[in-house]
Amino acid sequence: MKNFNFSILLILGLFVGTQSFAQYVPDKGSKLLNLGIGVGGYGGIGFGGGGIAFGGSFEAGVAKNITVGGIASFRSYSGVGSYYSIGARGSYHFNELLNMSDEKVDLYGGLGLIYSGFSYKDGFLSSAYNYGGIDLGLHIGGRYFFSEKVGGFAEVGVGVAPLQLGVTFKL
Repeated sequence: MKNFNFSILLILGLFVGTQSFAQYVPDKGSKLLNLGIGVGGYGGIGFGGGGIAFGGSFEAGVAKNITVGGIASFRSYSGVGSYYSIGARGSYHFNELLNMSDEKVDLYGGLGLIYSGFSYKDGFLSSAYNYGGIDLGLHIGGRYFFSEKVGGFAEVGVGVAPLQLGVTFKL
């Protein structure tokens, strides 16, 4: 719980502690690294949503308003099992389409091809189970840039947690 509180304080500190702003227009050659934690969770009987999910994604601009990249995320269920996702995704950035005047905001949505796996240890029967498969993953999110290179993001979608919150680094 202390790690969770520290993460939230770090994100809030980045929101409040920066003073210069930069414009973000996704274009060919743009590069972004997102690091975050998952909020909420999926879980069956006995899992209760599990622990905190950790994830990251990398995006590179391939055309105006279009980025592609990869994602990875992981969540442990207190020694009972774990859930992970890894894959590729693409995003369309809506600022120009919506005629948004705030240059610090980036709204996006997209689709990915994601492999998700789940391992479960049955303590009663001393058995282990592994499941996995490929799915389409939808995501919708937004970023707010606090400085030229750092921003915060919130994203909903398919993965190890329904909501991801974190920090974006413009490379």
